[in-house]
Amino acid sequence: MDERRSVTLSRIGVVMLGVTDLGRSLAFYRDRLGLKLQGTGGEFAFFDAGGTTLALREQRDLGPAGDARRVEVVFSVEDAGAAYDALRSRGVEFRIAPRVVTGDQHAADFRDPDGHVLSILGPKKG
Repeated sequence: MDERRSVTLSRIGVVMLGVTDLGRSLAFYRDRLGLKLQGTGGEFAFFDAGGTTLALREQRDLGPAGDARRVEVVFSVEDAGAAYDALRSRGVEFRIAPRVVTGDQHAADFRDPDGHVLSILGPKKG
């Protein structure tokens, strides 16, 4: 069998988001969301997002956010209610409180400083 045909893409290793102000976004992801900063270099910042790397790339000419559905990063959580409360206590403004999206999975979404859609997903234990 041709080795090129046996290659499959099975997991996301890096999600990259364009941001207009790297310092502002770095503070948001590190301080408000609590992600561990792996490092920075030039116009990039890299965060450990639990097996996936979240990369920010500064692009001053990013333009308007436009359609909010163009990018969404979903963070898996063990308790959607507890995560929602903790993030709100750090100043994260949610569009909607956790709601059932499938089975016992609840989701709630919010925006980062550049309008990217971020969400939490997991069971609601409390």
